[in-house]
Order: sequence, then structure tokens, then C-alpha cells
Amino acid sequence: MAAPLELSCWGGGWGLPSVHSESLVVMAYAKFSGAPLKVTVIDSTWRGSRGDVPILTTEDNIVSQPAKILNFLRKQKYNADYELSGKQGADTLAYIALLEEKLLPAVIYRDAKECLNLLSNRLGTSQFFFGDTPSTLDAYVFGFLAPLYKVRFPKVLLQEHLKQLSNLCRFCDEILHSYFRLSLGGISPAGQETVDANLQKLTQLVNKESNLIEKMDDNLRQSPQLPPRKLPTLKLTPAEEDSTSLHRLSP
Repeated sequence: MAAPLELSCWGGGWGLPSVHSESLVVMAYAKFSGAPLKVTVIDSTWRGSRGDVPILTTEDNIVSQPAKILNFLRKQKYNADYELSGKQGADTLAYIALLEEKLLPAVIYRDAKECLNLLSNRLGTSQFFFGDTPSTLDAYVFGFLAPLYKVRFPKVLLQEHLKQLSNLCRFCDEILHSYFRLSLGGISPAGQETVDANLQKLTQLVNKESNLIEKMDDNLRQSPQLPPRKLPTLKLTPAEEDSTSLHRLSP
């Protein structure tokens, strides 16, 4: 009998099983690979570091960070990548690096927008990134895109751009429909209030950061690009030139 696997992660909202990208990555991979995870919602996430979750706990191990958790699950024979070729494995690593560098921090709107465009072009009309079977790359893309797609923000340019990429939106919707059935029935009323409070804080934080980023980006684009200023050349009279030469020679 396989050892029980317990995943501690952020709670959900807006139709998502979790509002935390890295938690969603692990949850999606577990669904794709058939790993029997017992998910435990941490209601007090905002009181601690965001780096504390997700955490996978077994009888003998405690594993954190999505990449390490996925490697651990593979060693337990829960492998969503067993049909991938060597090239597809290399592509997976490259796209994950792109997501983590350009999309997850979303510091520069243009870089994050370009990342979304590349993902949309790569997915095309396929159901998943490598055909009809989901893999690690699908888990990462879903984990990073689903909160941006589903969480209701007043106005976020990157979210508006994502919603124009219909294949990426369809990709998220189909994974939610096929692999997740969100139910908050097991959460106590007190626990639900804490989750709601955490979601409100998340919205406020993302809105504040997004507004700042967009303002910085607008300022950069609107700032005038002036040519280098040329200093005027002073012309001296013959008398002034003689006087200047004397001053240079005097001790």
C-alpha cells in the first residue's frame, strides 16, 4: 500500500482549487499523473512567508518547492512525462524557465505579454502542449495562468491580454472542468471566513503591484527621447586668446 501523500497549500476561490500558482502546479501534476494527494488548506497563509507552501508530507519525508515535489512524485511512479521524447523534455525545461523568469514576477509588462504570446503560439489548436496527454509543462502553464485568468481584478493589462488569447483560456477551462471539482463544503465557516479574508488581501496586493508596474511602464513609454545636447562653442577674439595663453603659462 502506497504511503499517504498530504499536500499543504493555499485555499481556492474564483473557481480555482487554489489561488497560489505554485500550489496549482503541484495539484495539476498530481491529477495528471494519478498521484493520490490529500489536500490540506492552510488558512493562515498570509501570516507567514509565501515560500512556505506548497509542502508535501509523507510518512518519512517533507518536501517543498514544486520542482522537488514533482521529482519526488516521479520516484513514486507517478510520472506524467513518460511518453515525452528527449526533445520534448528539453522544451519543457526551457518553457518552465521562461515562465519563471518572465511571467511569474511580471515585473515588465512587455516581457510577460511576450511570454503569453509565445505560449499561445506553441499551444496552437492542441489540447495540451505535447498532444492529447497532459505533462509537467501543462501543469506549470496552468498553475501560472489560471489565477491571472480567473481572479477578478478591476483592471490589469496582462489579464486583459490573456483573455484575448482564446486557446490559453480554453486550455485553463478544460483542465478545471476535466480534472478539478471545486468543493468548499469541507471547510468550516470560520475557516471559510479566513480564506475569504486571504483572497481579499491577495486581490489588494496584486492590484497595488499591477497599478505600480503599469504606471512605470507608461512613464517609460511616454518619456520624451531627446537628442544629446550640444554645448555651444565659444569663439575668442585675438586679444582674449593672447590673454588666455598668458594665464596658462603663468606659474
